[in-house]
Amino acid sequence: MLDLFLTRKLPAKAMQRLETNFHLRVNPDDRVLASEEIIEGVRDADILLCLLTDTIDRAIIDAGANLRGIVNYAVGYNNIDVDYATSKGLPVTNTPGVLTDTTADMAWALMFAAARRVIEGDRFTRANHFEGWGPLLLLGVDVHGATLGIVGAGRIGEAVARRSVGFGMRVLYSDHKSNPALERDIDARHVPLDHLLKQSDFVSLHVPMSSATRYLIGASELEMMKPDAVLINTSRGPVVDEAALVAALQSGVIRAAALDVYEDEPALAHGLAQLDNVVLAPHIASASEATRTRMGIMAADNAIAIAQGERPPQLINPQVWQEER
Repeated sequence: MLDLFLTRKLPAKAMQRLETNFHLRVNPDDRVLASEEIIEGVRDADILLCLLTDTIDRAIIDAGANLRGIVNYAVGYNNIDVDYATSKGLPVTNTPGVLTDTTADMAWALMFAAARRVIEGDRFTRANHFEGWGPLLLLGVDVHGATLGIVGAGRIGEAVARRSVGFGMRVLYSDHKSNPALERDIDARHVPLDHLLKQSDFVSLHVPMSSATRYLIGASELEMMKPDAVLINTSRGPVVDEAALVAALQSGVIRAAALDVYEDEPALAHGLAQLDNVVLAPHIASASEATRTRMGIMAADNAIAIAQGERPPQLINPQVWQEER
């Protein structure tokens, strides 16, 4: 059997599949490994199975003298130096598609939590401040009939947009390309980002992490938004300038925000945790048992394909397979 190094335990069914097909070495602790620990782990590994919290750079790739491939347990892969892996002839895979609906559900959960001040209400009630119904108690904003702005109309963004139909929302979307199906099916409008920010009551971010999307939402973009607007981010933390967001929430530039991802995870920008008008989730958008298990099985299948000399189903650098095989 080939040797596979896994940087963190996966759900049970995925672990069973890996144990059946590989000599499996796994980080025994429920924590992110330091770079030096990953380097040590890949020295004798044929396959590296890593998570989005692992930065797989040149030093790690070079340490794996026997590496045949890198399998990422995530949709995004900005945590891996894919160009360098490609130059070394290493296939890199991810786990797309399986978490689309689960992440879309979470975006909506965050939207409602921020709009209707659910977390504030929970804290208020637990602290025994609730003395009975009052006409001005924790007033929020309505979701139904509002304008939803989708930034990035790929799989997840589209899934979030389609869920708006039941709430009678108007949908605007900003993307580098149009989505004719979304326009046809729910009458969504393709607009420039600045137009979307100015017109939307809720802005939900669904773009991949890249140099082009880093700080896509900064101070000037937040200033464009409505004073009662709510920002939701389930994409990647650095898409939002977190310090600028803190300032905007403190000063009332926007009403509220709901975040599942952070610029420097797991650290939060100074002042963010002290704000009542932000909902903070610990990067759990894909965290349903079914979805995380499907991600694990998909990752295992990618690893098995590489081990058997077959093209892995979710290959993100196909030029390696075409050129090397």
